[in-house]
Amino acid sequence: MLILSRKENESIKIGEDVEITIIQTNKAYTKIAIKAPKTSIILRKELIDEIKDDNLHSIVNDDIKLDDLSKKLKK
Repeated sequence: MLILSRKENESIKIGEDVEITIIQTNKAYTKIAIKAPKTSIILRKELIDEIKDDNLHSIVNDDIKLDDLSKKLKK
């Protein structure tokens, strides 16, 4: 992991196409601007984690339903 310190209005370049600029900072949060090609997918990590958790929960629930259905079909 690379850790960088930046001040407001300073930027970080990632490759040739992505630029992250610090817009505003305070004690509670930092606002950033991301300039990237429209083909780039940019998502918040916590959103990705939530989707993964929901998908895993769905799979577990589906397995339970399938097991119940399988038992009923065997009767």
